[in-house]
Order: sequence, then structure tokens, then C-alpha cells
Amino acid sequence: MLMRIGCLAIGYLCGCFLTADFVAKAKTGQWAREIGSRNPGMANIGHVLGERAAAVVLTGDIVKVIVAVFFAAHLFPELGRIGWLWAGVGCTLGHNFPFWTGFSGGKGVTTTCSAIILFDPIGGIITCLVGLAVVLVGKQLSWGALAIAVAFCVVAFGHGPEPFVLALVLLALMAYAHGGPAQRAVRGEEPQTDLLGKLRARR
Repeated sequence: MLMRIGCLAIGYLCGCFLTADFVAKAKTGQWAREIGSRNPGMANIGHVLGERAAAVVLTGDIVKVIVAVFFAAHLFPELGRIGWLWAGVGCTLGHNFPFWTGFSGGKGVTTTCSAIILFDPIGGIITCLVGLAVVLVGKQLSWGALAIAVAFCVVAFGHGPEPFVLALVLLALMAYAHGGPAQRAVRGEEPQTDLLGKLRARR
């Protein structure tokens, strides 16, 4: 169990690096938590600072999961891929609840997607595509985020009890971050995100 806690701790420390905060600070002199929707994530940065800044945030948030998994794999090779998933869960915890901001962070979509794809590339890509399909149809990012976590629970069930439990943890984290917006969306109180419309507008 100590090795698993070690992977979780490595992931948490990596996750505490909020790429959006540092991009916002470099561009505006303010933290991401002080601009736009005040969420230190790709969507907020993209809305306020544009697509290039959003791409930097996306890349940084993916890289920090890769770094966490790299160290977990090399320090605790005995665990195999389950150690990678522990590190991914830790990274999402760090991203959502970084100690240096008073445990106020992002919503963990990119870190969750990165973690599950690294753990199970085919299953992870399928779960992300499920989330994308939900967003395209429902036009709500929160619904897509929850769909990703639910779909991964199905995938993880096939890997055994431990991955399934970790998938439930990721689902709980996603529900905590996106449950409110998802409920408001059901009541028609949340703005829609029309990804297809945006793509058509570019042509």
C-alpha cells in the first residue's frame, strides 16, 4: 500500500502545477483564478486569452500527468499500470485541490482523460470519444465530463476491482466538479457549448 500512496503523492505534487494560472500570469499579470470564470482550466483561458493560450494550457496539463506517470513507473515498477492509474488519480486531486491555492483548483477533465488513456489507451480513447459525443449532442461540457468518468468505470470494471475503485474515485471527483453545472443544464440555466457550430463558423 505504501507504493500506491507514493504514486498518489507523486501525482498530487505534479497536479498542483496549474498551467492555466501561470499562462494567465504571464499574459495578464493576474492568476487564472482572477479572470473570466475564475477557473484555472483550458476553457476559461481559451475564452479570455484565445486558442493559443488554451493550447498551451492543454499541453501543460497533459504533460504533468505524463511526468507523474513517468516517476511512478520508474520508482515503483512493481505496480505496473495500476501504479500509473494511482499517479493519474493523484494528479487530478492535485489539479482540483492544490495546496498552494487553499485547495481551490480546476475541474480535472484533461488530467482525468490523460490518466485513463495512459492506463488503457484503447479504452481511454473510447471513453473520451463517448464524452465528446455527449457534448456534441447535449451541448453541455459538464455532461460530457461526467460521461467520460462513467464510461471509464465500465472500462475499468474489466481490469479488476482495484482499477474499478480508482475509476469510482475519478467519477466522484468529476461529479464534485461538474455536478452543479450539470444540474443547472438540466434546468436550462447553463449556457450551451455548440462545438459543431463553432467548427462550421470557421469554414
